[in-house]
Amino acid sequence: MTGSCLFVSSHSFLQTNYRIMLIRHFGSIAACTARITSSHSLLLQNKRLMATNIDYTVGLNEEQVAFQQVATDFSRKEILPHAHKWDQQKIFPSDVLQEAASLGFGGVYVKDDVGGSGLGRKDAAIIFEALARGCVSTTAYLTIHNMCCWMIDEFGTEEQRKQWLPELCSMEKFASYCLTEPGSGSDASSLQTKAELRGDMYYLTGEKAFISGGGRSDVYLIMARTGGSGPKGISCFIVPKESEGISYGSQLDKLGWNSQPTAPVILENCKVPKENMLGMVGMGFKIAMQGLDGGRINIGTTALGGAAECLELAADHISSRKQFGRTLDQFQYLRFKIADMATELTAARLLVFQAAEMYDEKHPARTMHCAMAKRFATDVGFNICNNSLQMYYISIDFVLVVSEQIIQNY
Repeated sequence: MTGSCLFVSSHSFLQTNYRIMLIRHFGSIAACTARITSSHSLLLQNKRLMATNIDYTVGLNEEQVAFQQVATDFSRKEILPHAHKWDQQKIFPSDVLQEAASLGFGGVYVKDDVGGSGLGRKDAAIIFEALARGCVSTTAYLTIHNMCCWMIDEFGTEEQRKQWLPELCSMEKFASYCLTEPGSGSDASSLQTKAELRGDMYYLTGEKAFISGGGRSDVYLIMARTGGSGPKGISCFIVPKESEGISYGSQLDKLGWNSQPTAPVILENCKVPKENMLGMVGMGFKIAMQGLDGGRINIGTTALGGAAECLELAADHISSRKQFGRTLDQFQYLRFKIADMATELTAARLLVFQAAEMYDEKHPARTMHCAMAKRFATDVGFNICNNSLQMYYISIDFVLVVSEQIIQNY
């Protein structure tokens, strides 16, 4: 398949996995080729429907444009129509997430020998931005799951990779990241959860707070203290949901993000086999922080998706709603507002994509740039959503779509 279709193989590893995902979605090599060839023209046609005229394909190569289109199609058909119901009824859409995984979205940057797509962080950012236009909350959980998969892929033994990743990449099983505790948030290295080795088993005792997927996920990556104080005393463990000694607190009552369950994870002499340690003893904090570098890109990206959706809705709205005998887009103040929002969104996208490229290149300043991208993109995203809501003012439909599904998710 690699040598006979689609593209000349200049960077074959990423291309091969990318083709596999497209074929899963479109059903044949011929359909993939046709779709990729027409992707630019399709998006240019779609762009005419966007009131801001922002071209979201700028800076993307031909593969990434097609990749974006796959995620956009899925978001429009399978996520957006249901997002309000999921939020209102607190539904975790496991079936839709598994459909997303069938397109390769369950292990975007996991190696292909265990079911991943083998793509890069910019590719992932493009996917997650498109999906987040349908639902920020659901996409954010998907990014956390991807982060956990990457941690096992990057730091796990071959046995661990083969044991856990096939079912995680297909999302037959869901994963959660467990670092935060009631007494340690930003000071994560002060965590108090302990892991004591007795024979061939570790016994974990402590509590993790605000865990996305808590009580619903099947696999938990838990940071616990195996040594002295500070970051070097922390190790990472792969803990199955059914482990003896693990339990879950009540689901949190949240303003938003209701399509993903969130609950404490409670460990009372939780038994974990010694072979379930991820990486070496004392590597847990390093693993957790490297995971969060990518996680910051992901959260920034989901903010971009929600903001882009709000901005386009608002720009479209003011072009049709009339006050004082003319459409709102004829008022200079609102035109300036849209221009400012579009400018800030574009700047945020550039910063996020730059951080993603630096992560892939293992640039020595990548951690700082990932943090900068997350900070800027989330602040910009909230401001765009809030300003978009003000432009609608009394439109009930927009209050339902934006206020409850997007703004609350910030």
